[in-house]
Amino acid sequence: MFFRKPVPTFRHHTLFARFFGRPEPMLTEASARDAAALASLHGASFRRGWSEDEFERLLLDRSVLAHRATLGHRPVGFIISRIAAGEAEILSVAVARGQQGRGLARRLLDLHLRRLAGLGVRTVFLEVDDDNVAARRLYARSAFRQVGRRDGYYSRPGNASSAALVLRRDLG
Repeated sequence: MFFRKPVPTFRHHTLFARFFGRPEPMLTEASARDAAALASLHGASFRRGWSEDEFERLLLDRSVLAHRATLGHRPVGFIISRIAAGEAEILSVAVARGQQGRGLARRLLDLHLRRLAGLGVRTVFLEVDDDNVAARRLYARSAFRQVGRRDGYYSRPGNASSAALVLRRDLG
């Protein structure tokens, strides 16, 4: 008689991945000690990266919340927001190229939104390049909706430009 092997459950899959799979990035709150690493990651991710000094000033600001993803001691992603009067603006999100497409941005965003809600933030805003399809998909899946558009906001080489879409999500 032929018996089928049982399909592994999520728990078995998790144990298997823990021992034989790729390590998962650890998500924690970022601090001013992370300024250089986040500046480096930001510079590799955007046309105009922010300097270490800019990151340090942001990370020392009490109205700023930042989370990072690390593999070992190496940062592979971050998200950073500024909070004011019950609202927050996501200033930047970046994931290292080698970690893209694995759900890390979604995990960072989910953690960040939960923490913002826990701090009493009711509404979150952000701007995203109209040409950034992956980011727009991430935000749409996280219930952000477009509330504005700034044509010609992002400059491109050769005098070209693209629009910034202003997105909003209510947390509670």
